[in-house]
Formats: sequence, C-alpha cells, structure tokens
Amino acid sequence: MKKIALMVLALVQILSCNTSSGNKEKEPGIESKVIKKEKFFPVTDYLKGQVYEIINKGFTPVKYTTRNGHTDSSWLKAESLSETFKEFLHPEIDSTNLTGLFTEKKFLDQSINAITFSYDPSGTLPDSMNLRHWDVYIDPELGTVKRVYLVKSIGTDKILQLTWINDKWCKLTTIKDLPNGSSMVEMEEKINWDF
Repeated sequence: MKKIALMVLALVQILSCNTSSGNKEKEPGIESKVIKKEKFFPVTDYLKGQVYEIINKGFTPVKYTTRNGHTDSSWLKAESLSETFKEFLHPEIDSTNLTGLFTEKKFLDQSINAITFSYDPSGTLPDSMNLRHWDVYIDPELGTVKRVYLVKSIGTDKILQLTWINDKWCKLTTIKDLPNGSSMVEMEEKINWDF
C-alpha cells in the first residue's frame, strides 16, 4: 500500500510541474512546436494493487447484490476478485495506450477536498472501445487515492459503473436504457472488505 501511495504522490508531483523551454534563440521563420505527452494516472495498476492487498491481507469481502429492490448478501472468495473486476481491468488505463483517445482535465475540487483527474474521449471512439469516462480523486494533503470512478458501455443499451473507495469498498452499478429514453438501475453490487 505504501508503494501505491508513493506512486500516486510522485505522479501528482510530476503532473503538477511546469517545464520551461528557457531562453533559446529561435531561427527566423521557424516556429518550434512543443509536443506534450499526456501522463494518465495508472488506474489499472491501482485497481490490481487494491485487489492484491485484499488477497494478501486475507480479507474475505462481503458482496451485497441488489436487484428489483431486493438485496442478497454473500461472502466473496478473495481469489475470485480478479474475475469480478475483469471488465474494468481492460483496456489497460495508463500513459501508453489511451492518450490518443482520451484527454485529461485536472483541478482542485475544494467542495470534496480532492484533486480530480477527469478523463473524457478526445473524439469519436473506435467501436471496440467500451470505456467511456473515468475520474480519479486524490487527497491533496496525503497524496493518496480517495476514489476512482469508471464508466463503460455494455452492448447498445447498458452502462456499467465502478465506484472504488480506497481500501474500503467498491460498487458495480448496471444501468439499462429504456425505450422511453429514461434509464433504470438494473443491478447494484457493493463489495465491502473494510469491517
């Protein structure tokens, strides 16, 4: 967990630094362009690290499944966590593969006391890309992740959302679009390992 916290702190510092090009002389008639490579927060590594911590610490999470207003609970074997979250482990969210498809906005949200990194498509996404949006909330004082929120489309009429609260619980919400243009929560699964 300390490794993840240090990685997050280093990433926040890197992203907040400004670089200057100095006082270089430019040749007349030649305009220089600075190409800035985006550095996305490594969400997939973070989620894998959280799953590893749950397994490594021997936690047995409890899963609450709510469907049609009825909630059931069951113990979830830690070994099955990777399977449970596999939908959100692909595509890999890092700085190498999605920078051409998504753009990052970052700001300090004082209402929730978090540095928010928000990612949206930079244009039309390929048909094979079902990831639609994600946010990462960082505690500005500790430099640690507070929460991660991801949105994926499933088929043509469903949205799957993941809300992950650092070291505590997560929630998977399936939302179905209805023919009348509204939507409804089809299923909600909350997994808790912080008792």
